Amino acid sequence: MTSPAAVAVPPGAVAPAEPPATTARPERATPTTAPVPVARTEPDRSAPAQTVPVESQGAVWPGDFPDPSVLKVGPVYYAYSTEVGLDAVPTIRSVDLTHWSYVGDALAALPPWSGGQDVWAPSVVQTNVGFTMFYTTRDARTGDQCISRAVSTSPAGPFVDASVDPFVCQLDQGGDIDPDAFVDTSGHDWLIWKSQGTEEGRPPRLWSQPVTGDWTALAGSATAILGLSQRWQGSVVEAPAMVSQGGRYFLLYSGNNWDSAAYAIGYAVCRSVAGPCSEPDAAPVLSSHGSVAGPGSPGLFYDSTGQLRIAYHAWSAGHVGYPGGARSLHIAKVVISGTRLSIQG
Repeated sequence: MTSPAAVAVPPGAVAPAEPPATTARPERATPTTAPVPVARTEPDRSAPAQTVPVESQGAVWPGDFPDPSVLKVGPVYYAYSTEVGLDAVPTIRSVDLTHWSYVGDALAALPPWSGGQDVWAPSVVQTNVGFTMFYTTRDARTGDQCISRAVSTSPAGPFVDASVDPFVCQLDQGGDIDPDAFVDTSGHDWLIWKSQGTEEGRPPRLWSQPVTGDWTALAGSATAILGLSQRWQGSVVEAPAMVSQGGRYFLLYSGNNWDSAAYAIGYAVCRSVAGPCSEPDAAPVLSSHGSVAGPGSPGLFYDSTGQLRIAYHAWSAGHVGYPGGARSLHIAKVVISGTRLSIQG
């Protein structure tokens, strides 16, 4: 995806009928101190602006839309993604999950503590007074990826981040990414995320922690709910997304390297949001198939009919990684029967 003026509209897509929610570009904060290296280095996941990206077959939006999350507000679906080109949080909307129109960059500006780069994996939740976005950005003071919080009166933004420090940043775990805002069956709010891991041997893990005050503050303590346990995961577990059905909690996540065809989606069944969680299979529930390569970064939501859906991104076979490839947006059905979960379409 490119800047708003250059965004291509796919066949069947509807051009926006009104101006984008905000036309201003997110301000990139200038670090006041030199950042130090992160505990575990990896390539920047932000998508470059591309004029002719290769999208994967079956995608519902052209080009890049990595790490998608979808929020339904009335009859309208809003989808948010990781940074693409100049857009910190590219945002699109639809009424049928097939035809999408570009809204704009939902994030007004990054907070002063941010290094002004690597804006990843937004998750938006509706609150009692508006909407809250949790997202990842790099802390200029430490160089670590951390989770921040921004608020808006509209799901389209602009979301304003007035924070002076990260919302979540476990420095002893190598920093944190991939937030997922989740409400349990009792109506309690939770944040689920991934810790990066460290060069000193702390592995990446998935965590959960209660959130209080209408999504304004963490409560209690963080609990590690899933770590590395399957061969297909390689050295990575990340991108958690949770749903409750039939008295059980299902935790979907990604494993392996994000810029490879080995990237895939697995799931675990949990007794509660805080675990314990166990994996019923030794293989992913969704992996590369046909022309779809490296599917990952699941986002869960219910459609207007009550059907559970998954949004995820995928490369096109033969065009995995940047430059040249694109992590395109896909949407499929999720079917749960007992402890078994499948992804269809």
